[in-house]
Amino acid sequence: MSEPPIARTDRNPWNWLLLIPIILPLLTFLYNRETPMLFGFPFFFWFQMLFAPLAVVTSVTVFYLSRRYRSARLRREG
Repeated sequence: MSEPPIARTDRNPWNWLLLIPIILPLLTFLYNRETPMLFGFPFFFWFQMLFAPLAVVTSVTVFYLSRRYRSARLRREG
């Protein structure tokens, strides 16, 4: 007979890192000011533009760390 499929789960501790790009933009008191300016843009605007690359870097990091975690777990289990 065939083996039962491996139960897949998203319970990976690296997934907690995904809260960084979700929670940080909600904390407007951190960046609700005009100075320092960058290329004529107030801090409020250019700091918000940093959230997009931050989200990408965090997502890619979690993806690769989760893959490594999952493969290590599968090697241990069987």
